[in-house]
Amino acid sequence: MQKKLLYGAAFLCSVNLFSQLSVNLESNSQYYIDDGKVKLSDAEKDRRFRSNNYLNVNYKLKNFTAGAQLEAYEPKALLNYSPVLNKTNLGTYFINYNNEKAGIDVTLGHFYEQFGSGLALRVWEDKQLGIANSLLGGKIKYTDPSQTVILKALIGKQRLGFHLSDGLITGLDTELKLDNMIKAKDLHTSIGFSYVNKYEDNGENTKFPKNVSIYSSRMKMEHSNFTMELEYLYKTRDNIKQVNSLDPNNTFSGNAFLLNLSYATDRFGIIAGLRRLENFNFYSQRDQIGNIYHNSVLNYIPSLTKQYDYSLANIYVYQAQPRLSFLPQKKSGEIGSQFDIFYKIKKGTLLGGKYGTDLSLNISNWYGLKGTYRSYINDIRDYTTDFLALGEKYYADQSLDIRTRLKDKWKIGLVLINQYYNTQRVEETSGEVKAQTIVLDNIYRFSKSSMKLELQHQWANGYHGNWAAGLFEYNFNKNWSVFANDLYNYGNSDKEKQMHYYTGGLVFRKNSTRIQASYGRQRGGLLCVGGVCRFVPESAGLSLGISTSY
Repeated sequence: MQKKLLYGAAFLCSVNLFSQLSVNLESNSQYYIDDGKVKLSDAEKDRRFRSNNYLNVNYKLKNFTAGAQLEAYEPKALLNYSPVLNKTNLGTYFINYNNEKAGIDVTLGHFYEQFGSGLALRVWEDKQLGIANSLLGGKIKYTDPSQTVILKALIGKQRLGFHLSDGLITGLDTELKLDNMIKAKDLHTSIGFSYVNKYEDNGENTKFPKNVSIYSSRMKMEHSNFTMELEYLYKTRDNIKQVNSLDPNNTFSGNAFLLNLSYATDRFGIIAGLRRLENFNFYSQRDQIGNIYHNSVLNYIPSLTKQYDYSLANIYVYQAQPRLSFLPQKKSGEIGSQFDIFYKIKKGTLLGGKYGTDLSLNISNWYGLKGTYRSYINDIRDYTTDFLALGEKYYADQSLDIRTRLKDKWKIGLVLINQYYNTQRVEETSGEVKAQTIVLDNIYRFSKSSMKLELQHQWANGYHGNWAAGLFEYNFNKNWSVFANDLYNYGNSDKEKQMHYYTGGLVFRKNSTRIQASYGRQRGGLLCVGGVCRFVPESAGLSLGISTSY
């Protein structure tokens, strides 16, 4: 009997040693109200309470991991999430085998993946943006013992809500490190190749291509303080949309070019990014091309601009423009660049002060492709572009960020931003805007608490006009904090829209649990995460967010 108990205890010990259960719960709910100036549309008034909920469970045993995510959008999803996200169902499930010694990683079920920069393929999840683009199928990854060669192969169908899109996706990716072959001191070089194919039945319309493929080649070189990344991609003929309908008569190929350069030392750094996109959106289902919810999107095309943390700087946000269209506008892509320059002024100098000063300069410029567009009989269309010629300006910004300490516990930041925003091209409405924004950011730390005070102002010559904004946040300790902010559009030419967008709330944190309750108004416009955006409508109400894991 004693031996059985000992064996049982040893078995349990062994299971606990090699197994692990993790659970994550996230819930975001809102009760929408009409507060006099901000009202729900008639179509939405019957569902004032909405909630997005995610329960993710993973279990790991030695080299195996199994997981699933249950999702509930009840009684409906939050405003302006995709209609395909509705009710309660199992969103994702998978089983994975990972043997690091053998270099084998195999997944069956739902999975996420990225090839290179993501321009050829990136499937991912972002709950804040409502993106849920996993593939359901199989994926295998092999890494040789010296980690010189990495091979990936996958096949599957893409998630579209709780269903699957029509296209079958296959992909191959390889990356080869050349260090052992080149044997140059302090030089690290790798090359990579990717292939992604979408097969989709074209039904009765034989002009629609059944297969659309992307071919990609890339190279990365690192030497001392320098890094260079270069990628070129080609897309075979694909459908386009005119206004909101598939064009039954025209298909076009596309291409993309990306160059990243960087140089960094202890006190100085510069990052340069240049990109050209021509007809380079990629979807797993052709009728989803250009949808506002990012449904069925297969590649990752963020805007290469400064991602600001400040509300007024995010009123005029650039979205990447990879699409080809002849109606309602003639445009075929974008070309542009972004430069980030960082410099740290030594402490003890006139400009560095007692604690040193951090400077950051960002410059972004984006244009349409310069081209000629032609129309023929029977709605046949064609176009040509110049490879490096700049077309009409779409967006530009220049910003200077200065940060230092006035005292040991007092951090201060001054941000100056100048923006140009071509509303006609980016939003396909009309007009253009020039805006200047100034931000003063203060953080003061007490012995057990901290306070943040943020003041902003924006001058704009059109569209919304001038804004003023402020944020106050007080952290009592590591568990509790309160916040209040207000955006006041006092310069709007329409007096009915000269309103305050205010929010106040309370946050509780403990270990891996976070609870936030707030009340206020949401400004309508673009919500962006990592350069990818979705539109959110104006709204008012009470919000509750809960996330916890163990």
